[in-house]
Amino acid sequence: MQEMIISRVARALGLGVAQVDATVELLDEGCTVPFIARYRKERTGELDEVQIRAVEREIERVRQLEDRRAAILSALQEQGVSDGKLLGAIGEAQTLTRLEDLYAPYRPKRRTRAQKAVEAGLEPLARAIFEDQRGAVASAARYVGRGEAPVASAQEALDGARDIIAERMADDAVTREDMREKLRRFGRMVSAKKRGAEEDPKFKIYTEGFEAPLRALRPHQLLAMRRGEAEGALSVKCAGDDARWVEDLCRFWANVRDPQNRKLIEDAVADGYSRLLMPRTERDVRGELEADADAHAIGVFALNLKHLLLSAPMPDRRVLGVDPGLRTGCKLAVVGETGDVLEVGTCYIHDRRSADAPEAIARLIRRHGVELVAVGNGTGSHEAQEAVAAALKLVGGTTRYAVVDEAGASVYSASDLAREEFPDMDVSLRGAVSIARRLQDPLAELIKIDPRSIGVGMYQHDVNQKELERALAAVVEDVVNAVGVDLNTASPALLTHISGLSASQAASICAHRAANGAFTSRQELGRVRGIGPKPFEQAAGFLRVRDGG
Repeated sequence: MQEMIISRVARALGLGVAQVDATVELLDEGCTVPFIARYRKERTGELDEVQIRAVEREIERVRQLEDRRAAILSALQEQGVSDGKLLGAIGEAQTLTRLEDLYAPYRPKRRTRAQKAVEAGLEPLARAIFEDQRGAVASAARYVGRGEAPVASAQEALDGARDIIAERMADDAVTREDMREKLRRFGRMVSAKKRGAEEDPKFKIYTEGFEAPLRALRPHQLLAMRRGEAEGALSVKCAGDDARWVEDLCRFWANVRDPQNRKLIEDAVADGYSRLLMPRTERDVRGELEADADAHAIGVFALNLKHLLLSAPMPDRRVLGVDPGLRTGCKLAVVGETGDVLEVGTCYIHDRRSADAPEAIARLIRRHGVELVAVGNGTGSHEAQEAVAAALKLVGGTTRYAVVDEAGASVYSASDLAREEFPDMDVSLRGAVSIARRLQDPLAELIKIDPRSIGVGMYQHDVNQKELERALAAVVEDVVNAVGVDLNTASPALLTHISGLSASQAASICAHRAANGAFTSRQELGRVRGIGPKPFEQAAGFLRVRDGG
């Protein structure tokens, strides 16, 4: 089984079987992606971190598929199903969708109309009509009063037979895939203002009869409509050529001679199409489209985050961080060359005290020899920049200011990590510290914040949050390990993202450092509580010790 899975993953990704086999073996051993990409190239055939993560995702998908296949085969065995053709098709299915289509007729359901009809003893009647037996419709009266829940009239019997045929048609695997393909190729996404909803300017383009072919729909359009639907502003659906598609189904399913049988089957097909088949098809195809839109958006978010984390640092400089504010004033924080806080304060830029703001800022710059000023880009940033520019004129010299993206600063300020770092500092002042440190070392500061709070793209709260978290965590891991960290200055938050280290191990490293002084070599990691041979092997190559080994 493992060989088959490895071969399937290799074909899907266009990689060698030996490359995939080695990569999966290393991943199963607990090796991290950065470690494999950098230190096990000879085993993987020079695969990079992107290819290794693709193997990681694909092996997970295929293993989930095999687990589901085994569960379905077990369920069919319990039901006593021994149809060789069905079991063979299940064994060959390459996607979860195909598996679920094949299993659909046998999957336990809530009590449907068709099941009630079966309980009423109407399955033989439905079979007779479907097999075009002469006089089948006329024989409906013979089924009155049969079964566990008998029907009271011939018309009820015919209605029940129609329900059985409708469900059989809607559960057919070939029919379901054919309908999905038709909707993918020829369907349209239709959006309009939800009845009774108020006009929302955000969704104006989608409330005035918006319609687009599914094949031409852009990811951002689908995400916008999904948000509008979730907020109760829009009504969105996938539409197709219902009349023509029902006609096509009837040609296949109602290919019988007896006019009475044909009429009942055609009625069953039309009912099954609108009540069962089309809703399922729309749900499946829309799910595919949304998954693709999520993947596209998550890819954009990941790329934006990578660029943000790799912003050029400005180390070894004293920085004044300015967190703009109007009513509550601008929060100020001076940090030293290693990020330690030297002084904090507040100045006001929007009322009669605004004239004093430049001088207050200038005093801090002079007192601490500030070389750079980092101004957040939030509310009041323009006014804060004017005050800083005026202060720099008063100071003279070479001090300059830069505008820094402050997304997520407020999240960090109120976090447990910020409280641990600055237990006696007001929450509003912590934001100014974060802004200053972001200019000094963007990577070291930004990894303290949940990547989803940094604001790396539109609709980030609408996409699959589990996949988004996974993708952004992978970016952080790759960037941190590509850059590496100084073992003697890295914070616990930064060390946590180093290959092979957990949060508790990162905390142990910092505690050891505080108790015993700076590390003189990476070998000393072995003395840290909780750092055994495996974590050391995974982490050592990504840690630096200045003037050490």
